[in-house]
Amino acid sequence: MAAEGTSKKMIATQAEMVENRVPIPYRDQCAHLLIPLNKCRQAEFYLPWKCENERHTYEKCEYELVMERMLAMQKIREEEAKLKQGNKKGQPIPLIPNTANA
Repeated sequence: MAAEGTSKKMIATQAEMVENRVPIPYRDQCAHLLIPLNKCRQAEFYLPWKCENERHTYEKCEYELVMERMLAMQKIREEEAKLKQGNKKGQPIPLIPNTANA
């Protein structure tokens, strides 16, 4: 099941995220990478030089999601700009509309 607006699929189920106490704001398409990262962090007492591979894969996944959202928003802005340009170049919008029987 892919989330709306993204190409990535949800791999971690809701039950797995609840079981592993993943905070609600972090329950996205990268949650399946956050679960082993948090387990590694707890096992290694949150030492910053430990769990580097897990952290890198999780952060890369989050970065890709952000970039995907940014590209989608850029496309929306370009489409809106085209619509605005189309209205300005064409005929002006009449102040008094023509009736169907006139």
